[in-house]
Amino acid sequence: MQEIHRMKRLIVAAGLMFGSALAAFAADADPLGSSRWPDLQRDYVDDAPVAFDPRIEVLAPKVAEDSMNVPVTVKFKGLPDVRRVLVVADFNPIVKVLDYQPLLAQPGLSFRIKLQQASPIRALVQTGDGKWHAGGAWVDAAGGGCTAPSLGRSAPDWTRTLNQVQARVWHDGQNQRVRLRIMHPMDTGLAPGIPAFYIEHLAVEDARGEVMLRLETFEPLSENPVFSFDLPDTGQAALRVVGRDNNGNRIDAMVQP
Repeated sequence: MQEIHRMKRLIVAAGLMFGSALAAFAADADPLGSSRWPDLQRDYVDDAPVAFDPRIEVLAPKVAEDSMNVPVTVKFKGLPDVRRVLVVADFNPIVKVLDYQPLLAQPGLSFRIKLQQASPIRALVQTGDGKWHAGGAWVDAAGGGCTAPSLGRSAPDWTRTLNQVQARVWHDGQNQRVRLRIMHPMDTGLAPGIPAFYIEHLAVEDARGEVMLRLETFEPLSENPVFSFDLPDTGQAALRVVGRDNNGNRIDAMVQP
């Protein structure tokens, strides 16, 4: 009789362990159902555990009207101490879109990307404790955004405006929203006869030269990329935008409030 009770306890314990394992598996399963997720987890977070977190929102159209200009916004609802935001597009031929370090800025940002085909767009987010979190959205796209040549190259004087910065600033008393547009073809290198040519580094500094945010950027960003960030309000002090492209051309512009 005691042996029967012992066997029952073992069966119950095994069932609980199996249930816990299933729950853990479900928690780690990709909610976007992408076959590329195991590769992305290995390549971009070194196979570290990733929590799919509802506090991370990736806002993008369900259907892209223009595969060369897909608007994306990454928003956060209460996720503390965000140190890094890595954006990837699963099924693009060039997966990595940008790598953002907010530093003094708010962790959310907006930008536009090129899509080669329908794909999840993900934000992989590392917090101060070293843990990874993720959010994402599927976008259906007609395709071809990464293999088409940039439109600006058809203009005879496109090199004259290369790396020029256009900016707008809005204040709300606490923060300032900064929108930047940088003139650059952002060639992926996948269009016949056109080598890769893209912005690879940007930073925004305050009037004292302190870096407020850093951004590593890659080929899938749209031509003449547009970014929006929320920064601490610096009043009437100017901001400085610095960076470079992969050919060594410098970006250096002052943004007046």
